[in-house]
Amino acid sequence: MISLKINGIHHELDSDPSTPLLWVIREQIGLTGTKFGCGIAQCGACTVHLNGLPIRSCTTPLGSVTDQEITTIEGITAPVSDVLHPVQQAWLEIQVPQCGYCQSGQIMSAVALLNENENPDDNQIKAAMKGNICRCGTYPRIKTGIKKAIQLMQANTNSPKDA
Repeated sequence: MISLKINGIHHELDSDPSTPLLWVIREQIGLTGTKFGCGIAQCGACTVHLNGLPIRSCTTPLGSVTDQEITTIEGITAPVSDVLHPVQQAWLEIQVPQCGYCQSGQIMSAVALLNENENPDDNQIKAAMKGNICRCGTYPRIKTGIKKAIQLMQANTNSPKDA
């Protein structure tokens, strides 16, 4: 048995430890937001967070992630309330996606970047997003979306809190 914690929920699976994490997330757990793109960790469509850091789930063996924190695109919203993450909100406001297939991976990479650096410059954004391919070429909108997410995050921190 392999023990996984995905989006805060524990799962016990009778799976081969060499099975790619992506297949377990999609086929066994039923979370289909994480996409299969290339199968060789080059496109970023399968990006999830492992202990807060972005990884490519298509080449990550299940046995290497047991008992660690795995977060998928479904897990970045606020628990219970389904409030969108500022990156998701920005993506909608800017209308970043064209076809949308790569966007869960793009969003996961952007969230990891902003968790690490709340105000990245253009070069830091470019470096963090470098491993994510968008066949539609929405890179300028992705960068604009990240900058909008920064604004939304700053507005949330500067707004008065309810007592």
